[in-house]
Amino acid sequence: MERLIEKGLMFGNLIRVNSGAWVSLYNRALKKITGKETAQAEFHIDLSGYSPEIGDELGDMDYLRPDGGNRQFILLTTEQKTAPMLNADLSVLRDVLQGFIAENESQLFSLTARDAVVGEVDDQVWQVSSPADLLNISRLSISADTTGNHVAEADQLTALIDRFRNEPDGWYDDVLIARMIEQAQKTGDVLRHPVDLQHTEFEVPDFWTSDFGGVYVIRSAREPAMIFADPAQQVDVPGKLTLTLDDRNKIAAWLARNALAEPIIAARGADAAPILRQKIDFILVDAATRLGIDTGNASRAELRRAGARMGNQLPPEIRGLAALLRYAEQGGDWPVIDSGDPAYFYAVRATPGPARDLVNRLLSELSPDDVRQMFITHKPLFYRLYQTWDDKKREYVANFLAREYQIDKQGTRDALFGGEPGMTEPASAPAAGPWGASRASLSEAAAVPDIKGPWGG
Repeated sequence: MERLIEKGLMFGNLIRVNSGAWVSLYNRALKKITGKETAQAEFHIDLSGYSPEIGDELGDMDYLRPDGGNRQFILLTTEQKTAPMLNADLSVLRDVLQGFIAENESQLFSLTARDAVVGEVDDQVWQVSSPADLLNISRLSISADTTGNHVAEADQLTALIDRFRNEPDGWYDDVLIARMIEQAQKTGDVLRHPVDLQHTEFEVPDFWTSDFGGVYVIRSAREPAMIFADPAQQVDVPGKLTLTLDDRNKIAAWLARNALAEPIIAARGADAAPILRQKIDFILVDAATRLGIDTGNASRAELRRAGARMGNQLPPEIRGLAALLRYAEQGGDWPVIDSGDPAYFYAVRATPGPARDLVNRLLSELSPDDVRQMFITHKPLFYRLYQTWDDKKREYVANFLAREYQIDKQGTRDALFGGEPGMTEPASAPAAGPWGASRASLSEAAAVPDIKGPWGG
């Protein structure tokens, strides 16, 4: 993993904590949450205030989720909103915390100027003992205060001021006035500088969780579904389609029925040829390292020569992607590729909509050799699989991501997945045969308007 860290592909853009004042504030917050303190004089924190160095020191890489409860967070600065989030067990946590900081930035800026802010992200579910309980997670609530309870103290002063204003004898109540003065010494002037955190409730229609081996909960689709990475964890849930990653044909049919995915070639604004070409490269690198075939400097020409030496061991995904690439560059007959073809999930991307990012994360699990998509959409899976790869593949992937992705992250995301998703639901697509049983084809997945050619539109 050192190679990834050196290239800024792991633990990159973390906030550096290297002043005595910040360390002291962090220790106060850490003691409040865990009862422990760090002896380190310098460390790095992510969006939630989690530090990998402190996790290693404490022997607990999930110390901001004590006893497996709700996620806690520590804010030393509003600049944490630009940092990544490590060890997120719920896919929406980063967006929720970023939204909370953005909506309350001026208040949090004032609070963090004098103290650390400690908070909790509450899923409002008392117990998640089975996968069915995940459906109870529909809203996340954030509560936060400084270690000195400035928000609570300000609320008390506000209540006293309201009493002073509204009670007929408030002007003559010396005890009330004395309490107000004493409270104001703790909080400052809450009339000129009110301490009131807003927008602390967030709807969560769709999410991925690491619980139960990894589960996708997608409720914004017209046909809500739960998709399990571990087949052993699958349970039937009334009113919800339940699938596993092994149900490739059924997943493809579900995506098509709900217009959640589209062929890269049919996608508006996508330059399909270079995207397909790069996917072929990734698959060839994986195959070459597994077969012990030398790829030289791993240039595209070297990879093509390595592919030619594979003979009947050439990955089957290559044939389907090569046919699509020829179509993209030369035209001709539309290649017949259905969900039974290993190339199918490499050839599609999520359509615009509220579930776009989550569907792209799901597709990365179904097309695991597309390491760029996996790195962008599903970092926990990327880091786990990276440790299992041959060192040649690790070197190629790290160099590629540092060279091609780190330079222009947003540009790469837009090229691969389109612009930021809107909140409108996509139009439903025609059903691809009997309920969840038939194989979906790329032409069915491409049932979108205004697309010329053999796309089914």
